[in-house]
Order: sequence, then structure tokens, then C-alpha cells
Amino acid sequence: FDQLFGSGAGQVGLNFLRIRIASDDAWRATELNHAKAAIQRGASVFASPWSPPARMKTNNNIIGGKLIPDSASAYAKYLNDFALYMAANGAPLYGVSVQNEPDWEPGYEGCVWTAEEMRDFLKNHGALISATRLMAPELVNNNQTYVNTILSDDAATANLDIVGTHLYGGGLVENALAKAKGKEVWMTEHLDTLTSWNACINTAIEIHDCFTRANFNAYIWWYGKRFYGLIGQEGTVTKRGFVVSQFARFIRQRAVRLSTSANTRPEVLVSSYRNGAKRVLVLINKGVFKVKQTIRFQDITVGSFLPYTTSAAENVAQGATVSAAGNSIVYTLPAGSITTLVEQ
Repeated sequence: FDQLFGSGAGQVGLNFLRIRIASDDAWRATELNHAKAAIQRGASVFASPWSPPARMKTNNNIIGGKLIPDSASAYAKYLNDFALYMAANGAPLYGVSVQNEPDWEPGYEGCVWTAEEMRDFLKNHGALISATRLMAPELVNNNQTYVNTILSDDAATANLDIVGTHLYGGGLVENALAKAKGKEVWMTEHLDTLTSWNACINTAIEIHDCFTRANFNAYIWWYGKRFYGLIGQEGTVTKRGFVVSQFARFIRQRAVRLSTSANTRPEVLVSSYRNGAKRVLVLINKGVFKVKQTIRFQDITVGSFLPYTTSAAENVAQGATVSAAGNSIVYTLPAGSITTLVEQ
């Protein structure tokens, strides 16, 4: 947990942990311990169910089937009770989700919901979940038709705090209705099992696009400890973990993304954030040559920045302080790299 949620040198610095809502008491105890460990290190925790309890489903099984309509109220209470259980045991949740990936039926634990069924559940029973924030629908991908079926209903939207989505198969777009109705949109699960340096750079690009193109409010990687994850099976931070840390360690909860104009160098992606009183810039050079990048600031006065770089050869390596001149900074980005500039 120190490796994943610690924010010091050599750590990933994750801000959020996603846990599973399970009806099994032994598993609940395990997730509680995980949640407490993350919270102790400054992270927030939210929870997603892979299935309602078997007794509430049409096939009396956590695999396949659907929620029995008459069990909807009991299921809402079940989700709320889980939030109460976590809070009573020292791990209050940031939110709970209605269902992990309701738009497909896997061969493992799951439950299918149509968009209309999800909308009606939120409208008619969402208010029963009062112990924490409520998230939905956590689709396999950001299917705008499904999401807008929910958001077009004011009564359903009133009970919804966070729009959740995954990116399997696409969906990296901004939802206009969510923006108009002031709802946060979180990307709560995605993975890439490729571990090459190019694949890790692609993860950085995906995070950049989630924040700047889709205007998502959070990005959650799946899975923390895996050979393709943020720490490997042996417990050390992976290349992908260092890439994610270029965002997570330096852009903390409640940070605000600042506007940036298009870069004249298309191989360099730039995003900017205000993290408390400090500004943070993340620059991804996806090209095969180093780039001498100039950044000009408008309507603010800046001083100096401390750079941290991850490349094929470096892991969040701290560089020399970069001082502004004429409200501009110039920094040379290595080929195939991600650099975070932290205002001093």
C-alpha cells in the first residue's frame, strides 16, 4: 500500500481505491482492510458491486440473471448498508456504484441492466442511498445513448452524483448533458496488458485525453498489483506505475484543470492543473526526437518549476529547477517521455 498510495519518491501516489461490494462477509473484511490502508495514506475509496446478492436476482445466482424488480428497494438498502458498514468500521466511502458494467453479461459475477432499468432504479430508489454519493452506470464503454437515457430524466439525475464509465471498446468523449447538469464523470476502470515502453506512453496519452478531450474528473487504472499494473507481482513499481505517478503524485484530489492552447508541436501534449496554490504541468513527448518546448503563461505570474521525468531510461527523475523569464519557461523534453513540472 505504501508503494501504491504513498506520494513520496518512488511511489505511485494514487488518490483513489476502487473496491468490490461483496455479500460475502469474509471478503467484506478484506476490502475493509484495504480501504483503511488506502485512507490512512490520504486516498479516498469508492465501491462497485459486480452483482446484487443472489437472492435478489431472477436466477438466484451472482453469475448472469437480472435484478428482480420487486427487489429494487431492498437492493438500494443493501448498497446503503454497505456504506454504513464501511463508515462504522473506520473507512467512510466517497461513493457507491449501482453496478459494474451493466451493459454486458460476462461468464463471471455480473448483472445486466438496460438503460431504462438503470434510469428507473435511480429515479425510484436512488434516494434510499443516502449514506454516501451515488455513481452510475459504469458501462463497459462510454455509450452516450445509455448515459443520456439516464441524464435526460431529471428525477433520476437528481439522485445521481457521479457518472461512471469504462473505456473498453471506446467512448473517450465528453458528455454534454453531464456537463450541462453539473455532474462529474469518472473513468473508473481500464487496462492494457502490454508492458512495452510504447504501451506505457500510450497510458499517459490516454490519461491526458481523458482529462483534456473527455473532461473526465478522475481516471482509475485496473489492476493495482499485476504484471501489467502499477506495481508488479513482486511488489515493485512498474514502468506503467511510474508513468501514472507523473499525474497522481503531483495532481491531487480537488485539483482544477487549467486551459491550455493547442501546441504548435503536435508530438508534445500539454495539460495544466492548479493543485492548491501550485500549478502543475504534464508534458508528454510521444515523438522519437527530443523537443525544446516553450510554455507561455497568460494572466498569471509564475516563478520556477521543478521537473520530474519518466522515460525508457528514467523513473520520475528530478531535474534542475526551471526558472521563468518573461512569464515563459523553456524545457527540453527527452524523446518518448513524460515530464511533470511542479511550481515552486
